[in-house]
Amino acid sequence: MRGMAALFALWIGFAHALSTDIPVRELPPQARETLAAIRAGGPFARAKDGAMFANREARLPKREPGYYHEYTVETPGERGRGPRRIIAGRDGEFYYTDDHYRSFRRIIE
Repeated sequence: MRGMAALFALWIGFAHALSTDIPVRELPPQARETLAAIRAGGPFARAKDGAMFANREARLPKREPGYYHEYTVETPGERGRGPRRIIAGRDGEFYYTDDHYRSFRRIIE
């Protein structure tokens, strides 16, 4: 029975990883700034911005390699890139993570 409970918990965690949307107006100001920069084609503050996102965690819909690209959302108080990102899909969809890819929320207008 423990095995079934563990599988169920894993499934619930996966379903929750992409189960909610977030309106643009509810994003932190730094994420709104990053989204505006993505739409404008830059400039970007970090050298890795625009790099291919491989979706190794498989928490976004499966797509061909090169479909997703990642952008840093500055996190006040962080020395490095911090945990926040926006992932952009080739078809114009955007996803926000504030926990370094453990969960994503689709950004909606």
